[in-house]
Amino acid sequence: MSDLLLVTPPFTQLNTPYPATAYLKGFLKTKEISNFQVDLGIEVILSLFSSAGLRQIFDFAIERESILSDNALRIYTLREDYIQTIDEVVLFLQGNNQTFARQICTDNFLPQANRLLSIQDTDWAFGSMGIQDHAKHIATLYLEDLSDFIVECVDDQFGFSRYAERLGRSANSFDELYDTLKEKNSFIDDITLAILKSHLNATQPKLICFSVPFPGNLYSAFRCAKYIQSNYPDIKVAMGGGFPNTELRSVSDVRVFEFFDFITLDDGELPIELLASNVLDPTDSNSNIGFFKRTFLIENGEVIYNNFSIRQDYKQVDLGTPDYSDLLLDKYISVIEVANPMHSLWSDGRWNKLTMAHGCYWGKCTFCDVSLDYIGKYEPVTASMLVDRMEEMIEQTGENGFHFVDEAAPPALMRAVAIEIVRRKLTLTWWTNIRFEKSFNRDLCLLLKASGCIAVSGGLEVASDRLLDLIQKGVTVEQVAQVTRNFTEAGVMVHAYLMYGYPTQTIQETVDSLEIVRQLIENGVIQSGFWHQFALTAHSPVGLSPKDYGIEPHYADITFANNDMAFTDSTGIDHEIFSEGLRKSLFNYMHGICFEYDLQEWFDFEIPQTSIAHDYIINCIESEPFPQVKSSSRIVWLGNMPTVYIYQGESRGLQVEYMQMTFHDKRSSHEISMVSDKGQWLIDNLEDLKIDEGSIMTYGQLKSSYEESLDDFTLFWFGDSMTAIREIGLLVL
Repeated sequence: MSDLLLVTPPFTQLNTPYPATAYLKGFLKTKEISNFQVDLGIEVILSLFSSAGLRQIFDFAIERESILSDNALRIYTLREDYIQTIDEVVLFLQGNNQTFARQICTDNFLPQANRLLSIQDTDWAFGSMGIQDHAKHIATLYLEDLSDFIVECVDDQFGFSRYAERLGRSANSFDELYDTLKEKNSFIDDITLAILKSHLNATQPKLICFSVPFPGNLYSAFRCAKYIQSNYPDIKVAMGGGFPNTELRSVSDVRVFEFFDFITLDDGELPIELLASNVLDPTDSNSNIGFFKRTFLIENGEVIYNNFSIRQDYKQVDLGTPDYSDLLLDKYISVIEVANPMHSLWSDGRWNKLTMAHGCYWGKCTFCDVSLDYIGKYEPVTASMLVDRMEEMIEQTGENGFHFVDEAAPPALMRAVAIEIVRRKLTLTWWTNIRFEKSFNRDLCLLLKASGCIAVSGGLEVASDRLLDLIQKGVTVEQVAQVTRNFTEAGVMVHAYLMYGYPTQTIQETVDSLEIVRQLIENGVIQSGFWHQFALTAHSPVGLSPKDYGIEPHYADITFANNDMAFTDSTGIDHEIFSEGLRKSLFNYMHGICFEYDLQEWFDFEIPQTSIAHDYIINCIESEPFPQVKSSSRIVWLGNMPTVYIYQGESRGLQVEYMQMTFHDKRSSHEISMVSDKGQWLIDNLEDLKIDEGSIMTYGQLKSSYEESLDDFTLFWFGDSMTAIREIGLLVL
C-alpha cells in the first residue's frame, strides 16, 4: 500500500521512463511520504506488442469488418507470422538474446509490410554501427508496420510516443475532448484501464498524481481520471507536468474538474507536498490545511487558483536524488528509427535523466516561454552534488548512461561536472542540450569528451544571422560552425534544432538556411538535425508583444488550454509548403547522400537560388583567431606521464643535454624533445596538473613558475614542443 500513486499516462518514450515521477519520488522520499510510481505507457505497449496482444488486435480488427488497405490486408494475412515472432523481437529490443540480431537481419525471417518492404540498402550505414543496431532498425520498422495496422484497423489515435495528440494541441475549449470522453472506451483504453486497475488494487492510494508532459499524454490522463472518479470516488486525483505548466495556466472550465480534483503548475515538489498534507489528513489543524501552492481546484462551483501558502519553493539542493524504483527498467524497448548514430540517442538506450540546472541561464530567445517558471527561474546545482546524484543513480539503476535534460546546460557547470567526473575516475556516458556559444572552445570540448560526453544538441534555429539576432539567440552562423567543429573534432556528436517560418522570414532566407544546413552536414560538423515550423506561444516574447515582430495573432476565448496561437505574418508567406522539402532533404543529408543535388530538387514549386557561397561553411570552420590565454585560465593535464630518454646533442656549436619524452595515449605514441632543464620543469608540473591530484594551477601561476628559473614563458608556450603537448592532452580551461 502507498498513500500516493504517481502515474505517467501513455505515451512518451519506449526506451526510457520520462523522469518527472522519478524526480517527485526522490523528493517524497526525503519527506517520508509513501508513494509508488507507474509508467502506464510502457506497460500498455508491452501488452499490445505481445503474442496475446496481437491475437486480440487481429481478432478485434476483423470483428469490426473494416475495409482493409492492401498493406493492412497483407499484415492480417501474415498475422500468424507476426504472432510467432513478436515476443522474441521485443525481448531482443529489451536487450536480451543478442544473438537473435543475426536472425532478424536474415532477409526472409520477419514478416514484411510497407515499412520493411520499402527499406533501402542500409549496409553502408550499419557497417559502422554494427549488426546489433542494424537488427534494431529492422525490428523498429517491423513494429511500425504493426503500428500502421493498429492506426488503420483498431485505433486511429494511436502513436508510439503520443496518443490522441490532436485533442490536446491548442485546445482553447474543452468541448471536443469532453465529448470524446463521453464516447465508448477504445481498444487501447480498455488495456490501459485494466493495467491501471491492477495498480490501484495493489497500492490502494489516497491521492493519484498524473504527470502529463505533452499533449499526447492528455487524453489518456483524462480517460484514466474518469475511470478513477467513477470506480474509486474516495481517491483524489491531481494533474501536473509540462502540459498544464504551459497550456492550462488560464483554465476556467468547471467540467475539467469532473475528472481532476487538483491541477498544479510549475515545480511540483512543494505543491505535491501540500496536496498530500491536505488529502492524507484533512482533519489536521496544522497551517497547511486549505493552503496550496499554484493549484487550481473547485470551490463553490467555480474554478479558483489557490496559491495561498506562503512557503517558498525548495532549493535544488533539497530535492533529493531522482528515484527510479518501482519502474520496469529492464522492460523498456530500444528502437532505431533512422540510421544515424546521433539521431538514435532519443530512442535507443536506457538513460538516467538529470538536470544540471533549473531553468535556462540564457533566457532570452524570443520564441521560447521565457516568462514561465521552467525557463525563467534559473538555479544550478553544484558539480559535486550532481556527480553524487549520478553515483547514487548508477547504484540504483545499474545504468551509467545519463541524459541531462536541461533547456541549455551552462558551460561553466558542464566544465565543473566534467572535472569532477574525471577526478573521481568514473566511467560513464552522457549527453545534453546546449547553446552553441563561444565558451565551447577546443579544450573544453576535449575535457567534456574525456568525462564521457558523447553528444550535444543545440539550436541553430533559422541559420540566418539577421533572424538569429531577432531571436536574440546570442550566436552567429559562423560561431555555430566553429563550435560544432570543436565538438566534432573532439569526438562528440552534434544535433541541431532547426526552425523555419519565424516572423518576417523570407523565402530567400529559408532557402539559404537549408543551404547552410547542407554545408554543415556535408563538412561533418553536425551529424543530425530536425526541422520544425515556428509556433507562436502565448508566453514567449513574440506572443507577448506580437506587433514588434510583424505578426497579428488570432486570439480566442480561453477556457481550457492556452499556448499555441494562430497568427498572420506580415510577409504573407505560407511557410507550410516548405515542410516536406526540408524534411526530405535533411533525411537524406543525415544518411550522407544527395549533397550534390540542387536545392530545387527537394521542392515541387519554384524556389530562388541560394545566395550562400558554396564554401561559406568551410571558410567559417577554417577561420580561427589567434588563441588568447587569460592569466586566470586553469591548466589541466589529461594525458599519462611520459617515459624519458636523456641524450647529448648540439645546438649552435655547443653540446647540450636533451630530454626525449615519449607520451603514450590509447591510440598512439608521441615523441617530443626539448633541452633537459625545460623538460624536467615540464614533467614536474605535469604531475601537479593532473585533475586527480586535486590541485588547481592557472596559466599565470605556471608562467611565474617557469620564469623563476628559465626564460620567457610566452615563447616557450607557443613553441613547437608545447604546441605538440597541447595536442595530446594539455588543456586551457
